[in-house]
Amino acid sequence: MKDIFFCPEESKFYSQCLETMILNQCCNSESLIEFGSGDGSPVINSLLRTRFDGLIHGFEINSSAWKAANSTIEEYNLGDKYVIHNQSFFDSSRPQAEYLISNPPYLPAPDNDIYMPPLHGGVDGSTLTKKLLSLGYDNVLLMISSFSDPEGTINLAIEKGYSVSDFVVVPLPFGYYSSEPKVRNTITELRKNNKAFYSDKIYFLAGVLFKKQQDFSKDLSTELVQLMTAL
Repeated sequence: MKDIFFCPEESKFYSQCLETMILNQCCNSESLIEFGSGDGSPVINSLLRTRFDGLIHGFEINSSAWKAANSTIEEYNLGDKYVIHNQSFFDSSRPQAEYLISNPPYLPAPDNDIYMPPLHGGVDGSTLTKKLLSLGYDNVLLMISSFSDPEGTINLAIEKGYSVSDFVVVPLPFGYYSSEPKVRNTITELRKNNKAFYSDKIYFLAGVLFKKQQDFSKDLSTELVQLMTAL
């Protein structure tokens, strides 16, 4: 559907990062909060494959995606583990959570007049990602694109007191949304200013777990920047 984000490869990667970095590691009493749940499939798939028994609160303003997510949650009887609110994440009273997770919108463009406006991530694609890193959560899992100012994003995280605790990087082909001329032209301009890194056919997507109050001698941020800017 046009009004619901659909990218199986990206959703699967987000799900795998969530499982390996959080759900298989944290205790069941811990809670998570999610910005931009979409159709819920990444979290739902993760819950079906793990023994996590805590609670995840998702926020999704797209009513069509919210309805699709709730239908699947009901189908798999996951209502006691995953609750999605059809509300604005930033304008709502959010419950306390140990972890913030998100595959945030990261398409760069001068404005949101693109094929799917909710995927607009600001002029350089990193606006919402940086906003999430400024909320002060102790643990933050984010998907970060190599064509959306990855170095600037990681530097901001460091300024906010985070270290990179873990990460995974995968190559992804430019898809339907990122190949839209308006978006691709913006990415080309960002490359001139060393804010976008990609080859003709692929870019890198990183799943990054940021943590506060960590041993900064074990910070992986330098290694991550080197990988994300290698294309």
